[in-house]
Amino acid sequence: MITLTPTATEQVKQLIAKEQKPNLGLRVGIKGGGCSGMTYVLALDEATPKQYDEVFEQDGVKILIDAKSHLYLNGLTVDYKNSLVGGGFEFQNPNAKKSCGCGTSFSA
Repeated sequence: MITLTPTATEQVKQLIAKEQKPNLGLRVGIKGGGCSGMTYVLALDEATPKQYDEVFEQDGVKILIDAKSHLYLNGLTVDYKNSLVGGGFEFQNPNAKKSCGCGTSFSA
């Protein structure tokens, strides 16, 4: 399961509203790269699941994740910090053995 904090949920809702496409959801995933081996990926995507996707819904936001990414991100909490320096989405991943200083990449 992937969890969004209330602040992250509101930020995602604002981004979806700005796109003016009500059938969007938040795609969460990983890709190779970054200082620690894997990088978190967030994107707005059509809320229709693709083959092997898992779908969660939280407070009206659909969260989509592919099966491979879910292996590394199960239990992930996504937060949003609004600040002038270092603001943005933040990740608390119970599966991460090591994370980089900026928090955007990890190893498992």
